[in-house]
Amino acid sequence: MNQTDAKEHCLRRLFREARTHSVWLDRPVSEDLLRHVWDLARMGPTSVNCSPARIVFVISPAAKEKLCPALAPGNADKTMAAPATAIIGYDMAFYDRLPELYPHTDARAWFVGNEPLIETTAFRNGTLQAGYLILAARALGLDCGPMSGFDNTRVDEAFFAGTSIRSNFLCNLGYGDSDKLRPRGPRLAFEEACQIV
Repeated sequence: MNQTDAKEHCLRRLFREARTHSVWLDRPVSEDLLRHVWDLARMGPTSVNCSPARIVFVISPAAKEKLCPALAPGNADKTMAAPATAIIGYDMAFYDRLPELYPHTDARAWFVGNEPLIETTAFRNGTLQAGYLILAARALGLDCGPMSGFDNTRVDEAFFAGTSIRSNFLCNLGYGDSDKLRPRGPRLAFEEACQIV
């Protein structure tokens, strides 16, 4: 494969042909593959390298049953059928790791006691890292089904109790059944969504 073909293959896999899946093939996702997904996703930039994303990969039947009561009815069947579900959270105490992650200056001091800045930074950068996770999963051959439609409080109580982590959204991971996809929805054109000033 030449460089142009390789580039086009990557663009198709990550964007042009990638879809949000709701129906899954009965094919497991290995722990090694999930580790590989994270090893790629963690390399994306965050402000002051704060890295607030925290992920729980739900794959066992017991963990699925623990998650199920928090799901909206329309999301239960597809989540229970998915080989893996990533609970994507963000750590409100991310700044305690800054002496290790950003040793150039005392960045921790910027956040201590500043709840609005902590909230904004944790949520924004955790969401950014979740986007990297989706792209990493797609790059490694997985399909993704990101979604809201769950009770954050129940998920936090079930999976993050006693921690400083809050759930953001869920992302089913596995091998989607392409025969069950609906036609792709429209997207906004450059002129509808962008400006150059």
